[in-house]
Amino acid sequence: MEQKKPTMLSEIGEFGLIDRLTSNRKLVHTSSIKAVGDDAAVIDAGDHCMLVTTDLLVEGIHFNLVYTPLKHLGYKAVSVNVSDIYAMNAEPRQITVSIAVSGKFSLQALEELYSGIYMACDKYNVDLVGGDTSSSVTGLTLSITAIGVAKREEIVYRSGAQTNDLICVSGDLGAAYIGLQLLEREKAIFEKDPSLQPDLEGHDYIVGRQLKPEARGDIIKLLKEHKIQPTAMIDISDGLSSEILHICKNSDKGCRIYQEKIPIDHTTALMAEEFNIEPLICALHGGEDYELLFTVPLRDFDKVKELKEIHIIGKVMDKEENALMVSSGGNTIQLRAQGWDGLAER
Repeated sequence: MEQKKPTMLSEIGEFGLIDRLTSNRKLVHTSSIKAVGDDAAVIDAGDHCMLVTTDLLVEGIHFNLVYTPLKHLGYKAVSVNVSDIYAMNAEPRQITVSIAVSGKFSLQALEELYSGIYMACDKYNVDLVGGDTSSSVTGLTLSITAIGVAKREEIVYRSGAQTNDLICVSGDLGAAYIGLQLLEREKAIFEKDPSLQPDLEGHDYIVGRQLKPEARGDIIKLLKEHKIQPTAMIDISDGLSSEILHICKNSDKGCRIYQEKIPIDHTTALMAEEFNIEPLICALHGGEDYELLFTVPLRDFDKVKELKEIHIIGKVMDKEENALMVSSGGNTIQLRAQGWDGLAER
């Protein structure tokens, strides 16, 4: 019999794998409101809902300890999970932390890691309530689970966008990616000549966006203060293009975004030019910004346009209109997911 050739994971990618492994699994408990496919799972807890999300950070894949201080790594690991809770319009409450470490790590090194974790716990007002520890053959693996709460009617999914909704994004995009390029460049220079010290002066913003991102709970608070309920939301971990396509797919819609409306900090643009990279590419595909991408009803336009940290970058269209970006020159470009893929060949 002819043997079927195995499918390599890099052929289907991270999200293709998730769909393949989980799409046919039926839920057996009525309390399981939402399972795989959004920023967090949603569980009915009586008078409110619990939200649960987890993330895995692997040394050599997600971080490099040559330029990532352990304290920053601990802080970032909590922030990226809390960001998923905020992306469901919920409030984070607890985390668990599991680590696997090799013999190269000392007690003092792990205390430094946990000092960053506790700093983030204080920042986001969450409790560390459990976890696990194990040995590792090589390096460090860090897994954090975040638990949040929300009223059922306030939870926002990726699937709620409606035609003519405004597409909005918080903050600015691309800084984390270009910060990573700077750190990688300085690492390469140091490896060639250890006597040369990294030249990071004047680049605090982009380096900070990579090493110590902040989850945008302030945006969730701002929206609630102005009585704006998003119809769909996601955090930008894999790049604007990937995330907006998630909303389009889950909401069964298309979109139009406008290049001139995409917020890019001037320091990001300057460093991108130094690397001969188009700043727009950083914003569309760079990832790790952990800003919030969301849609709101058109009737909220007057409210949203006055909010300093929120930018309207486009609108939701019918599915038949596809997912397009209108360039500064007026041309339309098909949006494609070219952001981070955890299973891509490296």
